Parts: sequence; structure tokens; C-alpha cells
Amino acid sequence: MSDIGTLETQILADIAAAADEPALEAVRVAALGRNGSITALLKTLGAMTPDQRREQGPSINGLKDKVTDALAVRRDALKNAALDERLSTETVDVTLPVREPPTETGRIHPISQVIDELTAIFADLGFAVAEGPDIETDDYNFTKLNIPEGHPAREMHDTFFFNPKPDGSRLLLRTHTSPVQIKTMLTQKPPIRVIIPGRTYRVDSDQTHTPMFHQVEGLVIDKGSHLGHLKWILEEFLKAFFEVEQVKMRFRPSFFPFTEPSLEVDIQCRREKGEVRFGEGDDWLEILGCGMVHPNVMRNCGLDPELYQGFAWGMGIDRIAMLKYGMPDLRAFFEADVRWLSHYGFRPLDLPTLAGGLSG
Repeated sequence: MSDIGTLETQILADIAAAADEPALEAVRVAALGRNGSITALLKTLGAMTPDQRREQGPSINGLKDKVTDALAVRRDALKNAALDERLSTETVDVTLPVREPPTETGRIHPISQVIDELTAIFADLGFAVAEGPDIETDDYNFTKLNIPEGHPAREMHDTFFFNPKPDGSRLLLRTHTSPVQIKTMLTQKPPIRVIIPGRTYRVDSDQTHTPMFHQVEGLVIDKGSHLGHLKWILEEFLKAFFEVEQVKMRFRPSFFPFTEPSLEVDIQCRREKGEVRFGEGDDWLEILGCGMVHPNVMRNCGLDPELYQGFAWGMGIDRIAMLKYGMPDLRAFFEADVRWLSHYGFRPLDLPTLAGGLSG
């Protein structure tokens, strides 16, 4: 009995001296764990005679209960002390304003916004969105678009080429989104109505050019397509995009290897105090290039130009974003300046729709 009393005094003293929960857990394991001192006493009960068990059993079990209760009381005291310490060091100033959630502080990049606007406009006109890889073959980027080897138009593109393969062929970073037009005509049967937004690459860099930029192209292939349809589509697009009631356009003859005839489009504008306003004024601004799909391109895609004809157009997304939202320098689009994005960016949940307004 004296041994049990001594053990009890020692264990209760260790419990009282435990400074934190890990130390208290160590005392519990030393007493009640698989190899603990109280556990060892409990194991001796099986070898005792009935008289010994009646005498020793209550004392040993009583010790176990006392230690268990003491552990629980000490654990609660330690938890309360830890909570009091946290409360004294972790204070919250309830007078501070509530931090805005990411849906309020986050901003959509203007390029993403303009692509969403383009998609909303052309979806309303019955167009689907087509996409393709940034890395292309020479065949898709040039040859099938009526730009064969040695054609001077290749020199206008300032192409990023990859190292030659063993067979001498070279992949490249696409210089326009037109390869997706080729892939669409090769994989879909007319009628075709698609727009193709995406990244393009050319070796060029200044205030209005970057090595990587964004384009959107449109393609229509059908049996009765003609320039009148193209003119109407472009007019409806420009009115919706620049959010004006009317817009005057001027079509000028031009040259593109993949269209015949080829045209460049100017739109009416007014320049005043560093701003460009559309749908008014007596000035003109070039906005895009377009034309009827060249018969050679149709044949390269397995379409009979005697049966089908189509038209296509293309413009720079970065440029029309700058014109619409008054951004003076293209390089800022790629500098990841949070202040710039906060000023020119768009709220993430304000999705552009024709009914609700494109730019919010």
C-alpha cells in the first residue's frame, strides 16, 4: 500500500508540474500507457490470489481513477491558459473596415474582356468560336494560305522559326490566326461561320507592336456569300463593339495573298484632345483587313470555288482594346502592373452581354 501511495504522490506531482499539453501527455503515457507504471500494477492482478485481489484491486483501480481525473482537470486548465494567452496577443480591431472579397478587388485583363465582348457580339450573329495551337507548320501558316515558298508576303511576317527537323522542315510560332481557318475548312463542311481569337507572334517591338499580340479573324463559307454580307456583318460588329448608333465605313482596295479581292476598312471618327470617338466627325481610321477567300485557298482545303465562296476578315484585339478604352501604350498590357490593371481592368462578375451592355 505504501508503494501505491508513493506512486500516487509522484504521478499527481508530475501532473501538476506539466507546463503544457505535450508534457501532460508524456505524464499520461508514463502512467497509463502500454508500459506505464499503473498499467504494470493492473497486470499483476491476474496473478494474485482472490484474497490479494480483493485487497489490492480497489487501491490500484482507485489510483487509476484519481490519475485519470487529475489529467482531465490539468488538461482543461492548460487549454484555458493557452486560450487566454492567445486572446491577449491576437486582437482584432473591430473598427477597421471589412476587407473586400476577391470578387470585388480582382480585375479581368482588358484583353480577356475584349475577347468576351467579341464572342458575345458574334455569337448573337450566329458565329461559333474556333481555336488552334500557337505552334504551327509552315504548310498551315503559309502554303495553304496561298503563300508558297519564296513569296514576298512571307517577308512581311517576321516569323519566329524553331530549329530545323532532320528532314529540313521547321515549326514556327503562328504569325496570324489564319491557320485555324484552314483547319476549320478541312474538318467542317459548309456552311461555316466562325471567329478565331488568339495569340500570334512576330519579331517586332515598339510602342504599338509587341512580339506576342492578339488577333481575331472571322470566316464565312457558303454557297451564296458575297461582299454585301461581309459589309453588313462588319457594320453590325463595329456599332455593337464601340457602342454607337451608327458607323460609317470606307473600303479601300488592298492586297492579301489569301483573299481576292482584298480590302482594308476605315471607320469614321473624330480625334479630339487625345481621344478618338467613333460614329462622328470627319476623320478616318484604319481598323481591319478583309476580302473574299481566294479560290486557291478553297482548293487547298478541298472546297470547290465554283460551288462555294466565302469571306474573311481580321483585326488586332490589342489595338481595338486601346481604341475603345483609351490606352496609350501597348507595352503596358504585358507589364503586370497591378495599378494599371486596377485602373483599366474589369470586375470579374460583370460579363459582357448585348442586352446588359458590353463594357458595364
